[in-house]
Amino acid sequence: MAARKSRRVLPGFGLTLGITMTYLSLVVLIPLAGLFFRSAALSPAQFWRIITDRRVLAAFELSFGASLAAAGINCIFGFVVAWVLVRYTFPGRRILDAMVDLPFALPTAVSGIALASLYSSHGWIGRMLEPLGVKIAYTRLGVLVALTFIGIPFVVRTLQPSLAELDPELEEAAHSLGASRAQVFRRVILPLLRFPLVTGFTLAFARAVGEYGSVIFIAGNMPLRTEIAPLITIIKLEQYDYAGASAVAVLMLVVSLVMLVSINFVQWRMSAEATGAD
Repeated sequence: MAARKSRRVLPGFGLTLGITMTYLSLVVLIPLAGLFFRSAALSPAQFWRIITDRRVLAAFELSFGASLAAAGINCIFGFVVAWVLVRYTFPGRRILDAMVDLPFALPTAVSGIALASLYSSHGWIGRMLEPLGVKIAYTRLGVLVALTFIGIPFVVRTLQPSLAELDPELEEAAHSLGASRAQVFRRVILPLLRFPLVTGFTLAFARAVGEYGSVIFIAGNMPLRTEIAPLITIIKLEQYDYAGASAVAVLMLVVSLVMLVSINFVQWRMSAEATGAD
C-alpha cells in the first residue's frame, strides 16, 4: 500500500484529472467542436468559396502579417524595456514597471479610441507625422501600432524573470577575456534568453491574431485594405450568415494552430539542441 502511494505524483490525481478534463471540455473543447460542427453544414465547394473570397484573404493577410511584425517589434523593444527595468535603478522605475501592464488593464475599446485620437491627423502625434508624409490612423500602419501596443507586456513579463536570474558575472568574465559588448550580447546573453524570447514572441503573436477592440477604431475598416479577420467574422454574424462566420473562424483557428505548433516545434528543437550540447 505504501509503495502504491509513493508512486502517486499528485494526491487525488483521479479527481483532479476529472475536474481538469471537465473544465477544459466545457470552456475550450465543446465550443471549438461546435464551431467545426456549424461549419460542417457547408459543402466543400461553399466552404472553399467563402475562405477564398478576396475580402477574406486580404483580411487574413493583414491579420497574420501585422501580428507577426508586431510580435517581432515587441521582441526587440520589449527586450530593451525588460533590460532597463531589471538592470537599472532610477526615479520612477516602479511607475514605469506598472505602466507595462496598462494594455492588460485597459478595455480594448478604450485602447483603440486612445490610439486613434493620438495618431489621427488632428492628434498629438499624428499632426507631427502628417507633414512628413507619414499617416498612421486608418492605415495598415495603424493596425501594426495597435497590435504592438497590446502585445508588448507579454514579451516584457516573460523576459523579466530570466533577466533577473542572469548572472552579471558571466558578462564580466567575457569582458575580462577580451570580448566586445556585441560579442557578449551575441554569445553570452542572447543564447541564455532565446527561450523566453521565443515564448514572448509566441504569446504576443497569439494575442495579436485575435485582437479586435483596439484595432477597429484605428484601422478604418476599409474592405481589401484595413479589415482584419475577426472583423470579417463579426460582419458575417451581423448579416446572419452564421455558416460563413463559422467557416472564417475555422480557417482562422486552423492557421493560428499551425503557426503556434510550428513556433513551439522550433522552441522544442532549440531546447533539444541546447540539451544535447550540454
